[in-house]
Amino acid sequence: MTESRAEPTLFERIAAREIPARVVAETDRVIAFHDIAPKAPVHVVVTPKSGDYRDVVELAAGDPGLLAELVEVANGIAVELADGQFRLVFNTGAAAGQTIFHVHAHVLAGGLEEATLAGE
Repeated sequence: MTESRAEPTLFERIAAREIPARVVAETDRVIAFHDIAPKAPVHVVVTPKSGDYRDVVELAAGDPGLLAELVEVANGIAVELADGQFRLVFNTGAAAGQTIFHVHAHVLAGGLEEATLAGE
């Protein structure tokens, strides 16, 4: 788990409704919303509401059930918005394009032959 932070992460603020977002799915522990800079026709961010984990490796080690829930939400979004076909991307580390250090996945679908996810 990540050390305590003085400020909530961007995604915690979205989950708390302090920052507006186009929410497409939500559970008690996970929230999903449209990315503000989409890289594909369907581009949704799926993240735990809590910023306890910086990346997917920490999440898998610390709470595999929450990781499974995140993937389940991502799949539901893909079924609803993209006939169940999608790419699920976790950027892990700054060199891999991660800019927000609160674990999150990108659900990408539609027109992926041209889409790239160079960054967040």
